[in-house]
Amino acid sequence: MRPNNKITKAVIPAAGLGSRLYPATKVQAKEMLPLGLKPVIQMVAEELVASGIRQILIVTGRKKRAIEDHFDPNEGLPEGQQIDDWGHQWEQMGVRFSYTRQSRPRGLGDAVLQAQDFVGDEDFVVALGDCAIVGGLQPITERLIQTHLQQAAAASIAVQRVDAAQTNRYGIVQLAEPQSQPWRLADIVEKPGPQHAPSNLAVCARYVLSPAILSYLKTTTPGYGSEIQLTDAIRALLADGAQAYAIPLSEKELRLDVGNFNSYARGFVRAVLDDPEIGSQFAQYLQRLAAYLENSDNPDPDQ
Repeated sequence: MRPNNKITKAVIPAAGLGSRLYPATKVQAKEMLPLGLKPVIQMVAEELVASGIRQILIVTGRKKRAIEDHFDPNEGLPEGQQIDDWGHQWEQMGVRFSYTRQSRPRGLGDAVLQAQDFVGDEDFVVALGDCAIVGGLQPITERLIQTHLQQAAAASIAVQRVDAAQTNRYGIVQLAEPQSQPWRLADIVEKPGPQHAPSNLAVCARYVLSPAILSYLKTTTPGYGSEIQLTDAIRALLADGAQAYAIPLSEKELRLDVGNFNSYARGFVRAVLDDPEIGSQFAQYLQRLAAYLENSDNPDPDQ
């Protein structure tokens, strides 16, 4: 383990255009779409804070000003109006938010590169702003940090198993020694598809990285989708002999993302069902709705 070392910095890339969610994202950031009662990016930030992160840089772009406004503490509301004061609580915990801008959407790798001044010479977390990971006893980010420090790794990546047909949607990892724990990586490739995927273990929106990745990103040429891919920089790091590890989601953990309307709808419903205040009532509503849609002779729950 690196002596006397903690990881307290995280980067949240949130500059994507959200074109697959248009027109819902015509004038708002996809990261501000709610999963249940909270914007997805707030859920991401809460996970980071619970994992010991105290400095968060959000990489924004066009139409993203609402993100900055959202993370300001609540001020100026009418006296007596009840407010959610989590922003004030985070201030008291020493959590600081800062922002930088990716002026053109040139890929995740380029978004991470915008954080080089913020990162300096420290290891850091990357957590995608359009994807919340919920459930489990210990946040996946906290487990990644622990493994990263224990193994003195250059990169540590969250992964989940996906169907072969979905390997054209994610970065896919190849394990060096599948029987040993933690899983050491032999390779990683961006969106290979079923014919070329080295496994069915997909990158799951969370990384812990050494600052060495920044020098690799500076020399990474555009890859899949004509964008600078973080996956390609990690692959080059591995090719030069660096050590990287994969940590799988636990059985109880779920990835909820807003990448497209289908995944957003599923994530929203799941988040509402998990809400302790309204989840039970909403589940009953869904049961009545399903019965009505299956047989219109059943009562319509909305009438």
